[in-house]
Amino acid sequence: MMTTPLSRRSALRTLAGSAALLSATGLAPALSSAVAAEAEKAKLKGNIKHSVSRWCYGKISLEDLCQACAKMGIESVELLGEKEWPVVKQFGLTCAMCNGPDNIGYGFNRVEHHDKLVQGFTDILPKIAQLGFPNVICFSGNRGGMSDEQGLENCVTGLKKVASLAETHQVNIILELLNSKVDHKDYMADHSAWGVELCKRVGSERVKLLYDIYHMQIMEGDVIRTIKANHKYFGHYHTGGNPGRHEIDETQELNYPAIMKAIASTGYKGYVGQEFVPVRDPLTSLQQAITICDI
Repeated sequence: MMTTPLSRRSALRTLAGSAALLSATGLAPALSSAVAAEAEKAKLKGNIKHSVSRWCYGKISLEDLCQACAKMGIESVELLGEKEWPVVKQFGLTCAMCNGPDNIGYGFNRVEHHDKLVQGFTDILPKIAQLGFPNVICFSGNRGGMSDEQGLENCVTGLKKVASLAETHQVNIILELLNSKVDHKDYMADHSAWGVELCKRVGSERVKLLYDIYHMQIMEGDVIRTIKANHKYFGHYHTGGNPGRHEIDETQELNYPAIMKAIASTGYKGYVGQEFVPVRDPLTSLQQAITICDI
């Protein structure tokens, strides 16, 4: 006999009803819990793929954070090192942005760093690809008296050395844009125009930018226009309330629903990472942020 497949929503309704019946008899608390978590995910609209930066929740164990994210419908916990990657897989999540071999002050803008960085990316890219994670972060490094043009040339030279590896393994190398006014004094990649020029000169679809909305609001503003004009060079986004890098609600100046709509309008299919430092109950603030960005 031919049957009509259930939609995911219909299946959830059916499971929820069954779970409620079994729960009333005390027979299936585990099923009821699983359905509740799945039903919570189903409430999200799906226009934005949600992620969260691990470092903002240091007082919560990674396991507990992953469990909470799974219940909220957050698909990724990011900025994790190699030893932490198996944990997100255990909870059915991904790591939308893996840590790389460099750091904010030690990046591609100095040629003397290139050999070490190339070796680091050579080692780490196959491991990231094997787990199916999409991105690894990298940095320009600090100026230290170097001109922006010289730093740009050096970054292009270095990133070209690893671009082919990224293409082979189908993992994006994402250079983060940070503010040098408040948080990261002397950081070189502190304007989107510098980063866009970098991507153009490297010329690889696997080398893109992390457009951090908080950081770029501080340095240049005009967030929505910048996203619409340069979205093909942006491989990842981060949030954060300005001023203060706290909750992204009405206590700060950015209009995140409008920004999320602008991101979605570009056809972006990657992740948006929540990267604010909560001043209230962390998981309550995280749930609120997901609701704000669920356009």
